[in-house]
Amino acid sequence: MKKLYIGAAYYPEMWDESEVDRDIARMKELGVNCVRVGEFAWGKMEPLEGQFDFAWLKRAVDKCYEAGIVTVLCTPTCTPPRWLMDKYEETRRVDPRGARAEVSSRCHPCKTSKVMREKNAIIVEELAKAFEGDPAVIGWQLDNEIYPYGGGCYCPLCIAAFRSYLKDKYGTIDTLNEKWGMVRWSLDYKDFDAVLPPREDQWKHPSLEMEWFRFQSRQIVTFLNEQAAIIRKYSSAPIGTDMMRTNMLGYYEVNEQLDVVQYNHYDRAEWLPETSFGYDFLRCVKDKPFWVTETQVGWNGSTFAGCGYRPQGACYANTWLPFAKGAEMNAYWLFRTHPNGQELAHGALLSTAGRPYRVSEEVTRAAKELSKCEAFLRGSAIRSKIAIHYSSTAMKTFAMAPIMENFDYRKTVYSKFYDAFRHYNVDVIDTPHSLDGYDVVISPFLSTVDENGLKERIMEWVKNGGTWIAGPMTDVMTDYISKYTDAPYSFLEDFAGVYTKYQLPVGNDVYCARDREGELFPLACCYDAYELRGARSLAVYDGEEFGGLTVVAEKEVGKGKVILLGSVIPHEQLRRLAGAKPIAEASENVVLTERSGKVSGIIAVETENRQGTIRLDGTYRDMISGAEFTGKVDIAPYGVLVLVKK
Repeated sequence: MKKLYIGAAYYPEMWDESEVDRDIARMKELGVNCVRVGEFAWGKMEPLEGQFDFAWLKRAVDKCYEAGIVTVLCTPTCTPPRWLMDKYEETRRVDPRGARAEVSSRCHPCKTSKVMREKNAIIVEELAKAFEGDPAVIGWQLDNEIYPYGGGCYCPLCIAAFRSYLKDKYGTIDTLNEKWGMVRWSLDYKDFDAVLPPREDQWKHPSLEMEWFRFQSRQIVTFLNEQAAIIRKYSSAPIGTDMMRTNMLGYYEVNEQLDVVQYNHYDRAEWLPETSFGYDFLRCVKDKPFWVTETQVGWNGSTFAGCGYRPQGACYANTWLPFAKGAEMNAYWLFRTHPNGQELAHGALLSTAGRPYRVSEEVTRAAKELSKCEAFLRGSAIRSKIAIHYSSTAMKTFAMAPIMENFDYRKTVYSKFYDAFRHYNVDVIDTPHSLDGYDVVISPFLSTVDENGLKERIMEWVKNGGTWIAGPMTDVMTDYISKYTDAPYSFLEDFAGVYTKYQLPVGNDVYCARDREGELFPLACCYDAYELRGARSLAVYDGEEFGGLTVVAEKEVGKGKVILLGSVIPHEQLRRLAGAKPIAEASENVVLTERSGKVSGIIAVETENRQGTIRLDGTYRDMISGAEFTGKVDIAPYGVLVLVKK
C-alpha cells in the first residue's frame, strides 16, 4: 500500500475552466487528494469521428497534480457519443422486445459488436497515449458500473455468439438437452440455432437463464480485458473496473486479469454493519488493498434525493470503515452536484453552487485523522483464521431458482452467518480462493461445491486439520442449476457421514433444536433432518415431527472435521462451532478489526448510531485522540477508535 486516498468523482467537462481552478482549491480545503475523471466524457474527447481533444482534460489533471491531488483516469466506453451510435446502429444494445437502445443515458453499448469494440479500442488507445507516463495518473478505471442491464443485449450478433458459446461448452445439443432436462414439457432443442435467450415476459428455464447471464458476463470480461491490454502499453498504473455490491457479475472472474478491485456502493446509513461484509469480501478477491470508487456523501438521487437521511456522524464512520477493513481509497460520488441532467438531485461534497454540506465536514475530519494513522494502516494487515463462502454461482443460482420463497442469498449469508462475527477478523471468499491459512471455513447455502476444484481442495483441507461448517443447502445443485438424482448432495452426505431422511425447504421459522447439553434454540430458513452414518449428533430436532433426528452433525475426517448444518442456527451456536476467540469483548453495535504488523492494533467502529463499548485487556493508546484507555471503554455513536497497545 503506497498511500491512502480520500477521493471524489469530478467532471471538468461540466464546468468552465475558471470553476475548475476554484474547485481544486475547495478539494484541498476538504482533504480530497484524489479525483476520478473522464468516465462519461467521450463526446468531448472525440467530438467528431477521428478528431481527438484531450488538452482540456490534461490541463485539469495537471492543475490537480500541482495542488497535490492525483487522478484515477477513466475510459469513457460507458457513454459513446451520439454521433457514433447514430452512425453505427449495431453498437446500440437491443432489449428483449427487439428495440434498439435510445441514446438517452448510459450503459447502452452492445458488448459483442465488432464496430463497438473497434471504436472502444481507438478511444482507449488515444487516451492512454495522451497520458503516457504521466505521474499524475495513479490508476485507471475501465468503463463504469458495467453489468448486463435489462438482461443484456438481445441483438442478432449476441444471439449468434450465445449459440456458439453453448456449442463450445456442451458439444452437442443432445448433451445440453440432457443436462438441462429439456424433455420436460417437450422442450428439446433440435439444434443450437433453435436456442433463444430468456425473456422477462415468458417462462424462464433456470439453466437457460444461467447460461445466458454467464455468456453476457463473458462478453463483459473480454470487453474489459481488451481495454486493459491497450492501456498497459502506455501505463504501469493499476487498472480496475468499478463494480456494484452484488456478486452476480463475479468479482473473481472480472478481476482475474485486472490489478485492483474497485467497488461502488450506496448503502443507507442503517446498512453500515452490512457494508463491512462487502469490504471483507473485496479484500480477498486479489488479497490486496481495494478501492472504494463510489459511495454517497449525504444522499443518493436522480431527479429527486433518495436513500434517506444520513444522521450526524454516519458519513464519518462510512469514510473510516473501508480503511479499517483494508482499503487504499475511499472516493465519493460526487465532488460537486451537476447543474442539470438526470442526477441533479444527487448528494455531493459540494452543492451545485460550490458550497459544502454538513456531511462534507465529516469527510474532512476523517481525512485529517487518516493522515495521523496512515503509517499504521499502511504498515499493517488483516489476518483471518475464519473464512465464509459468498459465491457468484450461488448468487446467480438462488436469483434464478430461489427454492425458498423470497429467499435472498446475500442477505442471508450476511445476517445469519457473517454478522455473528462482528468482533472477529473474517475473510469472505468465493470458491476460487485458496483455503490455505484458515482454521475454519463456513459455507452456508453454497449451492455448488463442485466448481473451481473446491470439492477436492476442501476435502484435502479438512483431512489436513481444517474445520468445515457446511450448509444448510450446500452442495445441492450443479453449476447449471440442476439437482442431483442419486442423493440430495453431490458428495456431502457421504463426506459428513449422514443420511438425509427429510428435507423441508421452507422459510417458516417453526422448528427448534436441542444441543448435547439439552439447551433449546430456534432454527430458521430450511430444515434437513439426518440419520447418522458415521457422524455424531451435536443437536437434534425438538418436538414430535422430526424429534430425535439430527440437525447438526459432526464427523472427524483425518486431522480435521466437517460439521453439517441442516438449518440456520443462532449466532451464539455458530460461534461455538467455530471455536475461535474474538478480538475483544465489545457491544454488538461495534465492528472490530485487528491489524497486525510492526505495530499492531485494534480499530473499533460504532455502526448503529448509539453508544458502544469495548473491553480492553491492557492499556491502549488511541491514535486519533492520543488518549490512553484500559478496561471498559465507551465509544460514541458513529465513533472510531484506533487502538495500539502500550
